[in-house]
Amino acid sequence: MTEQQGLRARKKQQTREHISDRATELFLARGFDRVTIAEVAAAADVAKMTVTNYFPRKEDLALDLGEIYIDQLAAIVRERAPGQSALAALRHDYLTAVAAHSQLIGFSGEPFARMIADSPALTARVREFHDDREVALAKTLATETGADDITPRVAAAQLAGIQRVLFDEVTRRTLAGESNAQIAAALTREAEIAFDALEPSLGNYAVR
Repeated sequence: MTEQQGLRARKKQQTREHISDRATELFLARGFDRVTIAEVAAAADVAKMTVTNYFPRKEDLALDLGEIYIDQLAAIVRERAPGQSALAALRHDYLTAVAAHSQLIGFSGEPFARMIADSPALTARVREFHDDREVALAKTLATETGADDITPRVAAAQLAGIQRVLFDEVTRRTLAGESNAQIAAALTREAEIAFDALEPSLGNYAVR
C-alpha cells in the first residue's frame, strides 16, 4: 500500500468512526428507532448518501464492530499457538477479554445495553451477528482440520454457543445494574464452567 493509499484508508476510517459516533449519541439520547438516517447525516455534517455508503444498514451505525465481532472466534482459532486446541485458545482469549471488560464480549455499559434491548431491530441484528460468527468459525475449523464432514459445524455450534450464552449473561447483569467489576468476577467463574463442559468432547479437537 502506498502512502497516498494509506492516507485515503485512514480518512475513510475516520469518517466512518465519526458518523458512527454521532449516530450513537443520537440513539442513546432518543432511542434507536426514533432517529432517522437523515438526522444522523445532519449531526455528522455529511450527505445522507455518505452515511448509507458506509453503513448500508441503519443497525450497523450502532453496532459498528459487527464485522470484527463476526470474525472474532475464527481469528482466534487461526492465530492459536502451536500445540493449542481451538477450545483452549478460545478459553484463554475469553478470560483475557473479561479481565479487560471488552466491548466485544458485551461490556458496553447500561445505556448502550438498554438501547439494544429496547429496539427489536438491534436485537435481531445482534442475533444475526451470533449466527454469522458461528458460520465463520465452522469454515475456519473445516480449513484448519481438513474435515469435509459435519464435525466442524458441530464443534462451532458448541464453541460459539457458549460464547452466546456468556454474552447474554453479561447483558443481563449489565441491565440489572451490576458494575463491570462485579460482572467480570461472575463471568470469570461462569466462563470456566462453560468451557469445562466442552473439555471432554473438544479438549483435543483442532490442536495446531
